[in-house]
Amino acid sequence: MKSSIYHLFFAVVLGASALSISACNDLLEPTPVQQLPDNRAITDAGSARSATIGVYDRVQTYYQLNWPVLGFLPGENVRFNGTLNQFLQIDQNQLSADNVLVTEAWTQMYQAVNGANNVIAALPELTDPLLPATEKDQLLGEAYFLRALVYFDLGRGWGGVPLVLTPTRTKENGRGLRRSTLAATYDQVLADLTQAETLLPDATTRNRAVKASARALRARLHLYRQQWSAAETYATQLIGSSNYRLVTPYRAISTAPFLSNEAIFELTFSNSDANSMWNNWFPSALGGQFNFQPVPAAIALLNDPTVGGSRSTLLATTTIAGASVTYGNLYSRSAQRDDPSYVLRLAEQYLIRAEARARQGKLSEALADLNAVRSRAGVPASTAATTEQLLLAIENERRVEFAFEADRWFDLVRTGRADDVLGVTDQRRWLFPIPFNDLVADPDLEQNPGY
Repeated sequence: MKSSIYHLFFAVVLGASALSISACNDLLEPTPVQQLPDNRAITDAGSARSATIGVYDRVQTYYQLNWPVLGFLPGENVRFNGTLNQFLQIDQNQLSADNVLVTEAWTQMYQAVNGANNVIAALPELTDPLLPATEKDQLLGEAYFLRALVYFDLGRGWGGVPLVLTPTRTKENGRGLRRSTLAATYDQVLADLTQAETLLPDATTRNRAVKASARALRARLHLYRQQWSAAETYATQLIGSSNYRLVTPYRAISTAPFLSNEAIFELTFSNSDANSMWNNWFPSALGGQFNFQPVPAAIALLNDPTVGGSRSTLLATTTIAGASVTYGNLYSRSAQRDDPSYVLRLAEQYLIRAEARARQGKLSEALADLNAVRSRAGVPASTAATTEQLLLAIENERRVEFAFEADRWFDLVRTGRADDVLGVTDQRRWLFPIPFNDLVADPDLEQNPGY
């Protein structure tokens, strides 16, 4: 899978499309990205396999940089250590509709949707003796899972979004498709996950979707929808499986060859298919740009043996101009450039179930789940006794456990705590803006309020 995420598909001012459309038409009539075509024909076993890998590639593209940044930088663990306005806007929770990273993420995500739509449309009618029925089901299930993942991320980032469920071949396809509600967007995610689970194999593959991947994402979906019993049920399926366990030490989750027993779904890279995320975290003395820097409060938490425990390995230090500098070390393989993108892992399932149980008044069971994660990190057991204490303890645990993953901002938004914790008082700013280019291209597309 290739990962070319650093080009823009649309520039803010008279941007040229990444598609092969004439420059004149680009300038006069831009194409909204949820209508970008994907003309790869799926006609046989080989092209079906390639098209499915292509969908993973598109998901990998938005998970390599833009999506994690939108997940951790608006929170309070990380600051942008530079002057680029597109990052500063995210760091300061002052986004504009022409923000480059937001535009890139939206573009990349709808390209992934369109790739999945092509697979979903073509495979049921495809006949090739070299494509057994079981493999066809698997490829189809993977496409449904990946489309569900993208629409889930779109929903938690932008709220209700246009639901494009068929391939878009030209810029006219889907024009005038209005935004769905967030509830309808999540309903589509659920429908896709339900279909995926019936089609996917019951295997232990960790960098391609299997039944467990669909179940883990469904647990997260139910948590976001405040469907506590369902969230508990689906998380329990993962926790109870002998295929998954919390690994020790904590650093084992991000140590080659990766795909540890804790990993449910990761996006993998290699030296030839490089993940350059490390470059944004490492100081210049180590060959990086040091764009993202852990803030002192997060450093203190991770280094506190009663809070961070073994998760202190998410940090590393070096000396610059005679001074000690601390940097984020989750993406640490700068020479090999094969750090994965972390999407679903078992620690989250424990904390999903802990929160779901606490919300249902199952306090002792919730505390046990919370302490399972704390025990793995080598920190003392929590003594939270009330529902309020437990929920805050779980929130704080998630902050440390997923310190540099695409998690903190979305946690604070879904729980309504972005104001209390971050001081983002304007709740309209809890959603990202629809990119300006799409609004210009499709007048039926409505902007989120406040932008």
